[in-house]
Amino acid sequence: MAVRHPLPYSWAKANTLLLEDSGDQLTLWMPPATTPSAASAEVMRLYAVDAIELEAADTLALRIARAYAGGESSAATVIGEVESAVDLSRLMQDIPAVEDLLEAANDAPIIRMLNALLTQAAKDGASDIHIEPYERSSAVRFRVDGTLREVVRPNKALHAALISRLKIMAELDIAEKRLPQDGRISLRIGGRAIDVRVSTLPSAHGERAVLRLLDKGDSSRFSLESLGMGGDTLTRFKRLTAQPHGIVLVTGPTGSGKTTTLYAALGQVDTGTTNVLTVEDPVEYELPGIGQTQVNPKIDLTFAKALRAILRQDPDVIMIGEIRDYETAQIAIQASLTGHLVLATLHTNDAPSAVTRLTDMGVEPFLLSSSLLGVLAQRLVRKLCPICRRQDERGHWHPVGCPECGMTGYKGRTGVYELMVADSGVQALIHARAAESQLFVAAEKGGMRTMREDGERLVASGITSREELVRVTRES
Repeated sequence: MAVRHPLPYSWAKANTLLLEDSGDQLTLWMPPATTPSAASAEVMRLYAVDAIELEAADTLALRIARAYAGGESSAATVIGEVESAVDLSRLMQDIPAVEDLLEAANDAPIIRMLNALLTQAAKDGASDIHIEPYERSSAVRFRVDGTLREVVRPNKALHAALISRLKIMAELDIAEKRLPQDGRISLRIGGRAIDVRVSTLPSAHGERAVLRLLDKGDSSRFSLESLGMGGDTLTRFKRLTAQPHGIVLVTGPTGSGKTTTLYAALGQVDTGTTNVLTVEDPVEYELPGIGQTQVNPKIDLTFAKALRAILRQDPDVIMIGEIRDYETAQIAIQASLTGHLVLATLHTNDAPSAVTRLTDMGVEPFLLSSSLLGVLAQRLVRKLCPICRRQDERGHWHPVGCPECGMTGYKGRTGVYELMVADSGVQALIHARAAESQLFVAAEKGGMRTMREDGERLVASGITSREELVRVTRES
């Protein structure tokens, strides 16, 4: 039987008390004190408490958040209750967003339904929530570890109310259903600050919404080692990011962890003695000691305009969220040539093709060859679930699937990397407008390993499977 928590979350949180009902025993968790508080005395008066456990107040607060974020109000359960008991005319009520979603257990049904979805997504580690209308039903899917999985199929009658509630929380126009809209929601789930980017899009059967979840937690947990970088690649990349000037590029498709890698690289910089400034869209994590600027196209604050302003702020290190156009690329190259270290991301499939991408934008090869320090290409591979993974007679590891990993066989992700260092040979080829194939050969001579070759170390150690590595790297 699942453990129940009889006390309301908001009251338990305010008084730092946790009452657990396991079915055969009632346990009260409380912080150590010389005399019992009035709140704990009231709990013991109302409930036949069998045991008392003492725990420090800060760790008990975390225990309370985890307990109430558990499975008692899973999205499927709450949506089932809403469909069976709700009066649809009540769903459109304009009720303001709550500060902490776990405190909203008894609100209007549609709010409970949306809060349950957001809470479960945060608990499952989802990066996106897709709410999609079809002819006879709706579908809610979570993107976990890079792949979409269906969570629940609510009644189609609830879809419009759910989208309207989302628009209210994101401060969008609920009357406008013909045009795409973008907004954001800042909320807390069990004490964790979550930033939600909301995008709505009209479709054949109603509006669909995609929510991008950004956990605004402690970004200091990022390190290059924890992101899966190792060996020679790690040593050489750290050497590049320690240079006083030049440009270092991180490339890959959307959602491949480029910005996270740059955050980890900035974590190596001594912010006490250097001025580090970033321009991003959006600011995904707040970094201590670093000045972060978010672009805003609505008021014409573009990457290029923000970069020009940053160069007047006496920076030592500049991070650019993405080089999208010639103007941004030109300013980044000029900044790297005038004594600044520039870290930036770019959308290309491998490291050598970043050079072609920049020259296609209009960057002169002679400027690029003298400023480029190196290019890191990366992908994210799913890690095998440590509980259910299976090893065959040849020593190869394979996914199986268990409740812990959602029956996928994988849990969590790590990176595979390809680092091209711009040595004298590579610089000469860039200057001569050489083809990508020639750059690739020169980079391999300089010590570059492809992402497939880098991933072999993860396959050998049982961290991921060969089929997952092949799926992600897509090499013949």
